[in-house]
Amino acid sequence: MRRAVAAGWGALLALALAFGAPLAAQDDSTERERTLADVRQDLNVLYVEIQRLKRELSTTGGPSVATGEGALLDRVDAIEGALRSLTARTEELEHRVERIVEDGTQRIGDLEFRLVELEGGDISQLEETTTLGGEAEGEDRASASASDPAPEAAGPQFAVGEEADLEAAETALEAGEAERAAALFRTFRDDYPGSPLAPRAALGLGRALEAAGDTREAARVWLDGFSASPDSEVADETLFRLGDALAELGQTDAACPILADVGVRFPDSAFAAEAETRREELSCP
Repeated sequence: MRRAVAAGWGALLALALAFGAPLAAQDDSTERERTLADVRQDLNVLYVEIQRLKRELSTTGGPSVATGEGALLDRVDAIEGALRSLTARTEELEHRVERIVEDGTQRIGDLEFRLVELEGGDISQLEETTTLGGEAEGEDRASASASDPAPEAAGPQFAVGEEADLEAAETALEAGEAERAAALFRTFRDDYPGSPLAPRAALGLGRALEAAGDTREAARVWLDGFSASPDSEVADETLFRLGDALAELGQTDAACPILADVGVRFPDSAFAAEAETRREELSCP
């Protein structure tokens, strides 16, 4: 399995090398790529910290407080001891949360500064960074009970009009309006950076570009889309279309291992069979 994964990423690297100068021209310099990668890494670290904080709000089982047995005074002493222990633990967790929020807020502010600086924006127009997690509401926190069940995992949150905008682009694509669809997909990606629907937008944009005759740019979009979300619900189709586009561009050496990786990564996908058929047409080893 490791050899298969390594072969897949080796193919993607071969693709990047095959594109050569056109790919390199997308960025201002190698230093810029490293800086953007650092920003992405910092955002991932913040996401992990937020998930850890969420786990602190969930119970781990039944109550562990001992109320004591026997005489009334003995039970009162036991309860007071448990309260002192819980108070100390609460203060420790509160200090930890405040420290993470303060550190996370500062790091988000640094990221905003770096992104504006990289994009050539006006740094002086930056507003004060919003506190990580929003403002605390003491009364709402106090209303939570240890006996309440753990909250269900929330699904992806969408901005107003986010799904509708993506569906409008997909509708234009299905109607054969390739150029209009490409413009709508690009607008969606600009308006909703980091959207949970980004993998679908990348897939759709690549399809629109290919339909408009720009197969090379479509391959670049699919490469970026798959690299950013290799486990998305449309990752199998994105990887297949990437390999197929490379074959159309005459990059058979890069296309064959990528098409093979479709079956390795997504053996139950319908695109795995299509990828194998394409490999036979290309006489892949």
